[in-house]
Amino acid sequence: MPQDNSPDRFADLIVDDRRDARFKVNRRVFVDDAVLRAERDHIFSKCWLYLGHTSEVPKASSFVARRVGGRPLIFTRDREGTMNALYNTCPHRGAVVCRERSGTRRSFTCGYHAWTFDERGRLMGMPGREALPPEATEDCKLDLVHVERMEEFCGFVFVCFDRHAMPLVDYLAGAAEYLAYVADQGEHGMEVSRGTQDYGIPANWKLLQENSVDGYHGVPTHSTYFDYLRTRDNSTFDGSRARGWVKNLGNGHAVSESIGVIPWGRPYARWVPGWGEEARAEVEEIGRKIMARLGPERGNVVVNGDRNLIVFPNLVVNDIMATTIRTFYPVRPDYMEVTAWSLAPVGESPTSRDRRMRNFVEFLGPAGFATPDDVEMLEMCQRGYANHAAAPWNDISRGMLSNAPVKTDELQMRTFWRRWRQLVSGDPSLELTGP
Repeated sequence: MPQDNSPDRFADLIVDDRRDARFKVNRRVFVDDAVLRAERDHIFSKCWLYLGHTSEVPKASSFVARRVGGRPLIFTRDREGTMNALYNTCPHRGAVVCRERSGTRRSFTCGYHAWTFDERGRLMGMPGREALPPEATEDCKLDLVHVERMEEFCGFVFVCFDRHAMPLVDYLAGAAEYLAYVADQGEHGMEVSRGTQDYGIPANWKLLQENSVDGYHGVPTHSTYFDYLRTRDNSTFDGSRARGWVKNLGNGHAVSESIGVIPWGRPYARWVPGWGEEARAEVEEIGRKIMARLGPERGNVVVNGDRNLIVFPNLVVNDIMATTIRTFYPVRPDYMEVTAWSLAPVGESPTSRDRRMRNFVEFLGPAGFATPDDVEMLEMCQRGYANHAAAPWNDISRGMLSNAPVKTDELQMRTFWRRWRQLVSGDPSLELTGP
């Protein structure tokens, strides 16, 4: 009989029938503790995971502490300007040595026995050093442990707990281009705005990854938001012009995007009446500067496009009415913790930043128009999965017969699930491309 986390246990959870154009996901993947154990072993312990943005550690001795893949880490910039990713665990008795979320520190002192470490993780001192043999601190034996891998791309910093993982840029594959589009918005770089959104959802983490690129739910689920835009801006958007496309970007990453058909404003290119006539000149000038700097082809993508990018397994970059970075991690099969940040160009004017933040919180925040709708739908799915024994399958087949899938199709979800199946089954030969 196969063990709980053996590949045989998960072989039948995905049906990918190319001949009859049917793609199904067994609802056990959203409720089974053994599935979550396999995800922790084969996905969160092996894949590149988002740690933070370079702007969060802007100067020497600045740091951020957060959990990544269930593990408490410290993200620091040392006095030489080098970034470090450290396990937030004292080598003495295992207590976390940093209890603050962020700040500037030249040292971290464990509250348990006062062992002290610098921002590179090197042991600086301890009470009663003479009680240990002379060689105890040689060869970094009592330093904080560095995360096995840390790499940066266009300001986005990732870690991987597998020292043998492929380089980050290879892992990102086609997603790298879309992260670069985000970075291109700022002439002098991008920065994470002050403030963080933290909230929980009583649903499986994979549901939020699906939902983040699901164009099919937009109009029916978020009808209140579109009613608000029609009232505020005299928008004529009714969903019939919700055109766009989806792409498989490789390695489980995907994007849902469109150009020129969205109804909301963007503070770096698209003015809407709700912002007032006094905002029009500034917004349009920002767009003209981006076009001049990047050229018409790339500038058009950055200025006039909107995109929801998923980087496998759990990073979402919403580049829509504002630019949002969102991660989420499973606590239980039926509960996840979500963290989100707003990303903005360095040096943008106070009025532009104000428009950006208003756009961000009115749609994407947990008190905004959209996120509560999404959370409710994911909760309803999770409640429905109590019937998985009698009603075992989700159908994700939309667009399998199309050579040009659109935003309301489901290629982007199938892209995620094919990579998920490959990793949890341990079978690298499984096909990642397809309709």
